[in-house]
Amino acid sequence: MCISCILSKQEKQIREYKDENKKSEYMHDVLEILYKYGQTESTPWIAEQINELHVKYWGSTMDYSELKKQYNDLLLEKEAGLEELIRKASDPVKECIKYVCAGNYIDFSAVGNVNEETFDLLLEKVADEDVLEDEYCRFKEDLHKAKTLVYLTDNCGEIVLDKVFIKFIKETYPELDITVVVRGADVLNDATLADAKAVGLTELVACIDNGTAAPGTVMKNLSLKARTVIENADVVISKGQGNFESLYAEGINPYYMFLCKCELFVRRFGLERFKSVFMREERLGNVEK
Repeated sequence: MCISCILSKQEKQIREYKDENKKSEYMHDVLEILYKYGQTESTPWIAEQINELHVKYWGSTMDYSELKKQYNDLLLEKEAGLEELIRKASDPVKECIKYVCAGNYIDFSAVGNVNEETFDLLLEKVADEDVLEDEYCRFKEDLHKAKTLVYLTDNCGEIVLDKVFIKFIKETYPELDITVVVRGADVLNDATLADAKAVGLTELVACIDNGTAAPGTVMKNLSLKARTVIENADVVISKGQGNFESLYAEGINPYYMFLCKCELFVRRFGLERFKSVFMREERLGNVEK
């Protein structure tokens, strides 16, 4: 399913170009990457290789800078109101999990036609979402015992909700040393250090980039600093589908937080589209990577 999705998206990206021979050569090179690595590497790793190929052929990839700014600004406008709502909850940290998962909708790769109306509806339905009580109790126990937490972000916009979540974690566990890890370069609408700075996250906690342009966290390709921080963390929170795809079965055992946005994830987890997952890897069971 991922191979089919990648091929379809690449064809759509180059459809408007006029040089049919060049387009054919490009698609054959995409197929070669998928043939060589489709059974051994994660989708984010493959996506990085194809993005490099796209730049080689066409000079650049799609520019998401305006969309990133749009959704960062949108969530910054909502931040104070959402924080006020969360603070009124009986357990603000638990309430944050619902909002953070809803924010994972802002994904122009997996969702494609992201729009503010659907996003607002997801935020309105947060009260109907469930956080498994046993899992949340284990999460609290892990945070209480932990000295270090690493938080792996995913997309623009939702990084504001990550910021709110981290703020409440800091209030509840003030001795916890928290590090946020963002993407190492622009890729799709994923959050980078520039986004972390733009939304004020860098003023709240230490933020580092992971040294790669993959739309995930591919451990073998990370910078030494990022890999060391992640491997030595007592607790890791992993946001988004791309981080799940690249981290699952890598021995990190993070708490995953994401929405099931594409058909593959709907099938993997047996959930309706746009339903959330919050669970540590060791309790996910046997999930096909």
